[in-house]
Amino acid sequence: MSKSVFRVQALEPGRPWPLGATFDGSGVNFAVFSAHASKVELCLFDADGRRERRRYALPECTDEVWHGYLPEAEPGLVYGYRAHGPYDPRRGHRFNPAKLLLDPYARQLRGALQWNDAVFGYRVRHSKADLSMDRRDSAPYVPKGVVTHEMFDWGRAGRPDTPWAQTVIYEAHVRGVTMLRDGLPGPLRGTCSALRDPRFIDHLRHLGVTTIELLPMHAFVQDHFLVERGLRNYWGYNSLAYFAPEPAYLYGDNPNDLRRTIRHLQAEGFEVMLDVVYNHTAEGNELGPTLSWRGLDNASYYRLLPGEERYYINDTGCGNTVNLSHPRVLQMVLDSLRYWAESYRIDGFRFDLGVTLGREGTGYDPGSGFFDAILQDPVLSRLKLVSEPWDIGPDGYQLGNHPPRFAEWNDRFRDSIRRFWKGEPGLRPELAARLAGSPDLFDRRFRRPWASVNYLASHDGFTGYDVVCYEHKHNEANGDDNADGHSENFSRNWGAEGPSRDRHVNALRERVLRSMLASVFFANGTPMLLAGDELGNSQHGNNNAYCQDNEISWIDWRQLDMPTGRELAQFVARLAALRRDHPSLRLDRFLDNAAQVAPGVERLQWYDLDGSVMSGEAWEFGEGRVLGLRRACVRPDGDIELSLVLVNGGEGDIDFHLPEAPCPWQRVLDTAHAAAADAPAAHRVKVCAHSLVLLLGHIAAQQAEDAT
Repeated sequence: MSKSVFRVQALEPGRPWPLGATFDGSGVNFAVFSAHASKVELCLFDADGRRERRRYALPECTDEVWHGYLPEAEPGLVYGYRAHGPYDPRRGHRFNPAKLLLDPYARQLRGALQWNDAVFGYRVRHSKADLSMDRRDSAPYVPKGVVTHEMFDWGRAGRPDTPWAQTVIYEAHVRGVTMLRDGLPGPLRGTCSALRDPRFIDHLRHLGVTTIELLPMHAFVQDHFLVERGLRNYWGYNSLAYFAPEPAYLYGDNPNDLRRTIRHLQAEGFEVMLDVVYNHTAEGNELGPTLSWRGLDNASYYRLLPGEERYYINDTGCGNTVNLSHPRVLQMVLDSLRYWAESYRIDGFRFDLGVTLGREGTGYDPGSGFFDAILQDPVLSRLKLVSEPWDIGPDGYQLGNHPPRFAEWNDRFRDSIRRFWKGEPGLRPELAARLAGSPDLFDRRFRRPWASVNYLASHDGFTGYDVVCYEHKHNEANGDDNADGHSENFSRNWGAEGPSRDRHVNALRERVLRSMLASVFFANGTPMLLAGDELGNSQHGNNNAYCQDNEISWIDWRQLDMPTGRELAQFVARLAALRRDHPSLRLDRFLDNAAQVAPGVERLQWYDLDGSVMSGEAWEFGEGRVLGLRRACVRPDGDIELSLVLVNGGEGDIDFHLPEAPCPWQRVLDTAHAAAADAPAAHRVKVCAHSLVLLLGHIAAQQAEDAT
């Protein structure tokens, strides 16, 4: 930009909208919200953000938005704010003009946070703690915003717009799936560019993935306590900027690197979703740093304890809770979502701790302002929306209690599948509900089975392979004496804790893992696969690898060159292909299960091992570990398709007597074998211990009509 802008003596009034720093071709308009500040100053820096060159008072405040216009300013300008006002923590105010503040709407960052006592608004180690005030300048130690110009050629390819009923989600971490990929230049590893690697694209296509869900891409902070331990925030659930991509994930520190990656993935037919963290920020509790929102208007941006405004409501477990009941804060979140949807063409969002976002003053409300605002938004309401349906606040578990249009992570599915296949008794009714799409949770308000996101493993917890290798967590590398992470993982090691050289143990582990993965893909709902589970990836028993930015978390792609990993990947691809090609494996509506699709063929029916329909007495038999699920649907060509899923979670092989059907059965998959050939099935089918068998049947449309 021209140095002449630094000679401007005063800003022009500008406009209070849009919020953020907006280049119009002739200059930059700055607008920032603060309801309680007495003055807000714009600070301009040199290109690398090290030296403050000029400071301007924003000349106007309209409807609690401070604004000013800087003529001749151009994209690339580095800036920050200082806010004046009361420093009165007991009343919720923490203004301190010595602290440089990041624009909440900053779209690109310059510099990284350096942990220094000056970044705190109070004097660290002072006897009055946060009631004291620190007057040192924090500018040398904090990131600054960069003015951007939103221009990008998206080409002719549009959004894939994959229907929910056909969606297969692949949860991945940018660094996790690229750091150990051989053949990539070192600087590309860990960046968005590496996701465009043809081998990765081919792998996703082979697996039948339709949608890649990336862990947090918003710029985030490396936690102080992790830095002191020599660790890093790997997952990124510590947001610093809701409009700016994490610089470490950008090749050449260029936001267009992410846009090019999204354009490429969409052109290849893949949707891109982002895991977003709007429930809390990186500023933590009252003893956290002053980086942005706290210094601009602490009392507006955060939920504070009534009568004790010095302290923060902590429904997130991360020190603070963003106050989405405030209209300007809600606007910030909606503006951020629309920005990512439009400027980065994101296809959907997974909301971390979604219950927190739906909290009003009286608690969680599925009709909260947040949900209502999204559902009426002409841009956001058309995207894929997924909630993590819990937080640690009062009544924080709200699985199934989100509004229509939202899908939800179904941890009941995860836990039920793990418990059944580890051999726990009394789980047939629970397993049946989960395989049917969890109608007990989602069959209300005209929601559909896709609202249940079914998964065996996610980033948070054991990997799928570790579920069959470890009975106890092993988080020693995290530095908390193995006290962090969930203690109950519903896992079983099948004879040895961790890696084993016993062929029988390993074969059994692989069989159980295949059975659990098949349960995910053959259940009604939306399957989600944790990146690496298709290879047998392990975190060595660490079930809370949030701080392990190393080989513990990164995927070792050499597993594809080994028989076990290659066979498992082929098996997962087979599961996805069967699900894609056979709609009876993914019924997309909650309807009357007893309704007959053909004479004597109900839409959904459950069977015991003798081929009889499950009775009330059979459902109550706690030691029963065998179950058959038959589903039927009319295909687009009018033919009727039947599928029969047989599960045996017991210790011994069984012969399952097939229920009567107006067509022959074909056995197409058996998890007792990594690659079993198709074979016709007669009256009985052998189902090995810890195995799942899939059979398919077909009734021609004319045959069904004649039978009617």
